[in-house]
Amino acid sequence: MARVTVEDCIDKVENRFELVLLAGHRARLISQGAPITIDRDNDKNPVVALREIADETLSPGDLKEDLIHSLQKHVEVDEPEAPDAPVIADATVGISSEIEEEENIVFDRMTEEDLLAGIEGLVAPEKSDDF
Repeated sequence: MARVTVEDCIDKVENRFELVLLAGHRARLISQGAPITIDRDNDKNPVVALREIADETLSPGDLKEDLIHSLQKHVEVDEPEAPDAPVIADATVGISSEIEEEENIVFDRMTEEDLLAGIEGLVAPEKSDDF
């Protein structure tokens, strides 16, 4: 294959814009030192990338996934959820007496009338000239 044209690659990648993105991404990978899958024949990196796509030595789907992964700024990793901590029965033995004491506490209940009666029984503080 002496020359590579878009028509040679269009049956592998149907969208011309996607083809340009994939070939450009592959050419950058080659310039960063990725191994090529065809003979170079003194061609530049974009031509080698197009020839690899045309000869189907690289999967366009794999190139697309690699391109998407390279453009992501935050990669979300699915990690398994940590199991709930088991309840340790022996650790609560010393605390059980404190819990029993807290359960025996009874709060006084006050009705609204009792509260109003208490407020009415309050005496206002005397005014002084100190302030």
